[in-house]
Amino acid sequence: EKPVAILRSASDFKDDGSWRHSFASEDGIQVEANGFQKRVGPKPEDVGAVSRGSYSYTSPEGFLITVNWVADENGFQAKGDHLPVAPPMPPHVVKMLADLRAAGRL
Repeated sequence: EKPVAILRSASDFKDDGSWRHSFASEDGIQVEANGFQKRVGPKPEDVGAVSRGSYSYTSPEGFLITVNWVADENGFQAKGDHLPVAPPMPPHVVKMLADLRAAGRL
């Protein structure tokens, strides 16, 4: 196979720890991401990163696949029309959680 050409590529890194990156290739892949530093604790050195972005490509079947994602204190979370989604919680579980929250136990 021949190499895939990069049509566009840009990166920007700031002194405050924030950054931005994007690229597109001739085979239709596109990537965009950015991030910044976030204080996650009481001390100045308690710093974490928050990143978010998206990528897209064409599947072997010819469908455009797009994933939007975020990575933060809640972990990595990806969303896309092609990704499975958990079913809703049963009503009795929703009520139980509300009762626990109201009682200060959650």
